Amino acid sequence: MADSADDPAIFWVEPEKRGILPLDNFHIPRSLKKSLRRNLFDIRIDTAFSTVLEKCAEEAEGRDKTWINCQIKQLYRELYDMGHAHSVEAWQDEQLVGGLYGVSVGGAFFGESMFSRRTDASKVCLVHLVERLKQRGFSLLDTQFTTAHLERFGVVEIAKYDYLKLLEPAIAKDIQFI
Repeated sequence: MADSADDPAIFWVEPEKRGILPLDNFHIPRSLKKSLRRNLFDIRIDTAFSTVLEKCAEEAEGRDKTWINCQIKQLYRELYDMGHAHSVEAWQDEQLVGGLYGVSVGGAFFGESMFSRRTDASKVCLVHLVERLKQRGFSLLDTQFTTAHLERFGVVEIAKYDYLKLLEPAIAKDIQFI
């Protein structure tokens, strides 16, 4: 992470308590189920990774700075080029209106950031991400931290020791995100 977009330094964050979204107990709020049924968005995978990354780094309501600086963007683009970083995108009328990105290693997906320019766009992307991970046999969706936003979906916070017990077998799996 970086302290801000202008900060040239980056640092590693390893929280004592880790947020994860249990794939088998992922909760979709009732109001979001209605949005899903309306099929408002065209969901795409990896068609606009760099744009998703840029939009995640933009200022947004309630957030006047970002942890995503230029060096971090470059590193995620390199991970994308290597096939490890991926985006899930919500499109509406051929405009990118929401998305998320993260890193895939074996059967673990590390969610990094999300953005939304239309109601429920990033949430719909999260639902599609979880379905994709379940279909492919992933066992871990790491959110790093718990937030009020993720609490609606059933995020749980676990101790580092318990997290590492889940991480090791997950990354040992031979699974591809695409």
